[in-house]
Amino acid sequence: MTNQVLFAQLLYGGSGILLILLGLWSFLVHAPLLRKLIAINVMGAGVFHILVAIAYRGIETPPDPVPHALVLTGIVVAVSATALALAFGKRLDQDADPG
Repeated sequence: MTNQVLFAQLLYGGSGILLILLGLWSFLVHAPLLRKLIAINVMGAGVFHILVAIAYRGIETPPDPVPHALVLTGIVVAVSATALALAFGKRLDQDADPG
C-alpha cells in the first residue's frame, strides 16, 4: 500500500467518523423530530464514508465489492426509511393538531 492510498482511506474514514459524531451530537441535542431524522441521515452518511474507505484499494486495483454493495443497499434503505419517518411525522403532527 502506498502513502497515497493510506491518505485517501484516512481522509474518508476520518470524515466518516466526524459525520457520525456530528449526527450523534445533533440527535442528542435537538428535540424536534425532523432534526433528529436529519441527524440519523448524517450518521448514515458517515457510515457510508467509512465503508467506502474500507473498500478502497488504490487507483489500479478494483475496490472490494462487498462494502460497495453494502453502501448501495444502505442508500436505498436510508431513502425508504426517511420517507416512512417523514410520513409518520406528518401523521403525528396531524393527530396532535385538533383543528
